[in-house]
Amino acid sequence: MYLDTHVVVWLYAGELDRFPASAANQIEENDLIISPAVLLELQFLKEIKRITADPMLVIQTLEESLGLKMCDLDFSKVVIAALSQSWTRDPFDRIIAAQASVRNELLLTKDCTIRRNCSVACW
Repeated sequence: MYLDTHVVVWLYAGELDRFPASAANQIEENDLIISPAVLLELQFLKEIKRITADPMLVIQTLEESLGLKMCDLDFSKVVIAALSQSWTRDPFDRIIAAQASVRNELLLTKDCTIRRNCSVACW
């Protein structure tokens, strides 16, 4: 199951109360994967001071504690799939949604827009 960026931030911060029971169950029952775009978005969030943690530390910590993996899907396939994601202008949302869609894997996100437009998105 792919994780959206805010899910990664909340897991790292230990904010498990932000997740409904269904999402918490999904986290426990699935292998956890992120798009490399999540790492880049974490860096952007750090640069604009929305988070303070080093993005590499966030990912490394979740790799060690939850077995999180970085997706190694060919980036050109992801970008080609993202071309049709015209429901958003957010490049991170487009790439993250496309990556999960190409693999036909769940994408855990609280984002209503993503869930409305991406068939594999759930919360």
